[in-house]
Amino acid sequence: MKAIFWISAAWLAYVYGGYPLILWMLGAIRKVRFRRGDEYLPFVSVLISARNEEKDVAWKAAETLSWDYPPDRLEVLIASDASEDRTEEVLSSISDPRLRWIANRRRLGKNLSLNMLFELASGELLFFTDANSRIAPNCLRAMTRHFADARVGCVTSCERPERAFADGGMACGGGLYQGYESWLNSLEHRIGSVLTCDGSIFCIRRDFFAPLDPDLANDLELPLRIGARGYATLYEPSACSVERATSSAREEFRRRRRICAQGFLAVWRLRAVLRGLRAWQFVSRKLLRWLALVPFVLATVSNIFLARHSLFFACLLLPQAAFYWLALVGWRRNATGRNNNRMASVPFYFLLAHSAALVGVLETCCGRRFSFWESAALSRGLEVTANGNTFSPAVDGLAGLRNAGSGR
Repeated sequence: MKAIFWISAAWLAYVYGGYPLILWMLGAIRKVRFRRGDEYLPFVSVLISARNEEKDVAWKAAETLSWDYPPDRLEVLIASDASEDRTEEVLSSISDPRLRWIANRRRLGKNLSLNMLFELASGELLFFTDANSRIAPNCLRAMTRHFADARVGCVTSCERPERAFADGGMACGGGLYQGYESWLNSLEHRIGSVLTCDGSIFCIRRDFFAPLDPDLANDLELPLRIGARGYATLYEPSACSVERATSSAREEFRRRRRICAQGFLAVWRLRAVLRGLRAWQFVSRKLLRWLALVPFVLATVSNIFLARHSLFFACLLLPQAAFYWLALVGWRRNATGRNNNRMASVPFYFLLAHSAALVGVLETCCGRRFSFWESAALSRGLEVTANGNTFSPAVDGLAGLRNAGSGR
């Protein structure tokens, strides 16, 4: 039992402490410096795959077209993936010539839709984002400046929860998770090797785009392929996307299950490009964490047996019991619709996310694929706040676009 406990504890310690520590040491030893060019403003194509996004597509288009970037060097391409609501009607009402959109009569999935948009894109850089992600006007400039260095192939940032919903149970735990991911990104940035991107805000060189596998996540597949070619993936902390966090534990479980399932499948399908430094990163940052519920449970079970014969292990069991109790409190508060405090929501989210990851891995092993999925309904259609002002995306965003230019 002692061996099981200590092996499990070492696994968890490495995933959450050892890997960041090694990254920090690598960054201190071989920190790579990249040139930035604030005046480097290449033509950018923004690619968005949308399905049933009538609540958000209008303000998203308005916001993107108003970014602080030369208008003649920006275009927005949107694919409506067999939408069954008013998404295409809303898109038809937009008259800015920099916006082009296509409609899939048959549902193809996000990646195949992005493949089609790539064929229409004119930009030197491709910027990927989601239909419900708020992005500040200056973010694109902050990211494109890194491409002035020819060694850079990809730049990403991070997602943050909408402030108005940041105190909800899912947002508290999810915000801490995103903060941890951002910290890892900043450590990997120092060696020029950020492992994966945030799907709501990342940018690549057009020449490095390859047709996307419909079963994998584009924000994982593209940076892995770019890294395999010897180009850097960097992290820009001053740019971020803001999304409304879902308040539903079920929706969050499904989202995290899908993300981890697609990632685990990528281990096999992209095994040829996973080697050297990035193979170690993938195992340390992703694979071992997706399976972390196993050592977590084994550590607790073995600790229970060991506590009967050792005061030391009995003392170790107390904080674990408190953790599970707080997670239960967090679950109950979420189930009854009450906002969680951070102390209860973090343990709850930790167990939910790791349970979803393990389920996703097991489902992938059993042959399930996630080429299609439904967006989280509770993270759509928010009256968002930007620069201290509020507006209704469904009304003001569309009204602002109707007079923006001519024809589709």
